[in-house]
Amino acid sequence: QLQLVESGGGSVQAGGSLRLSCAASGYNYAMNCMAWFRQAPGKGREGVASIYTGSGSTYYVDSVKGRFTISQDNAKNTMYLQMNSLKPEDTAIYYCAAIPHWGGSWDPPFTPLWDEYNYWGQGIQVTVSS
Repeated sequence: QLQLVESGGGSVQAGGSLRLSCAASGYNYAMNCMAWFRQAPGKGREGVASIYTGSGSTYYVDSVKGRFTISQDNAKNTMYLQMNSLKPEDTAIYYCAAIPHWGGSWDPPFTPLWDEYNYWGQGIQVTVSS
């Protein structure tokens, strides 16, 4: 059974950096779509970055483009989110998510849709103070 475990959250001042990790187990890591989502207080969950683990292709939403970098280490079955130039509005619970054995095309955010991610980590808090 697929399991996702996040680590690396915490508190940082605006302009600082954090790196989140998502360790995956229980499936063939190289055949999946994976993503980072976040949920700020009082707001819905939003996707911020995704990666197709087979090719390493990536996608970012505009609000994090140029500041966040999603990456993977296939040998460790781990995905990362390097977050630089953090802003107070980046404060949220961050979730790792996956679609195991994705057989569709890769053209985010249209395919796969954010709603198609169906395996989730427990979430980790990131707090950015001004």
